[in-house]
Amino acid sequence: LISALTSGLLTVGPRFGGALDDAAKMFAGAHDSGISPKDFIEKMKKTNQLIMGIGHRIKSLANPDQRVVIIKEYAKKHFKSTPTLDFALEVEQLTTRKRANLILNVDGCIAVAFVDMIRSCGAFSREECDDLMSFGCLNGLFVLGRSIGFIGHYLDQLRLKQPLYRHPWDDITYIQELAGECQGDLASPKGGASGAAAAAVAVAAAAPEVAAAQGDRPESPCGEGVR
Repeated sequence: LISALTSGLLTVGPRFGGALDDAAKMFAGAHDSGISPKDFIEKMKKTNQLIMGIGHRIKSLANPDQRVVIIKEYAKKHFKSTPTLDFALEVEQLTTRKRANLILNVDGCIAVAFVDMIRSCGAFSREECDDLMSFGCLNGLFVLGRSIGFIGHYLDQLRLKQPLYRHPWDDITYIQELAGECQGDLASPKGGASGAAAAAVAVAAAAPEVAAAQGDRPESPCGEGVR
């Protein structure tokens, strides 16, 4: 259990889980500086920086993340003021003009709502609020919730007597030719077969046999296994 939990937690980083702290700092800092949402976006472009908390692979304005909807509605109803959230939503209005999925995602929404909550509740000074963000408080909340999920998956797979999780072969895309190579021509410049392409083709060809050998496995009620 401990090995599974710690292995999962070691995957948490700036692009997975760690976006909360950075999003809080970015949006809070931008709002406090008095910069407009448009100028903020332009500044991030010029400095080649990602706006943490913006963007989702699947969700968009037309297909909103219901977690974000709930958090926004709760913050608007219960917090004394939501200036950081409002600023982030103005940024979202501009980024989604470029691409529909460049929305304020759940990490970004939690981050800005957290900033507004601690700043408006009256329990902390501004310095204490800044300290909480710099200490990694938000990432700590993410790790806490994710730990429960990792433990749940571990116990559930044992209950169902599942072996080590392997993602379904038919849901994996294999590259059968390298960029710039013609269909059916996998030769390297020196005349030998391209090792990477040949290996990809071999694996793709073997996929059905391997999948059959694995056999069907029961699905966990908690969803798919830990990747």
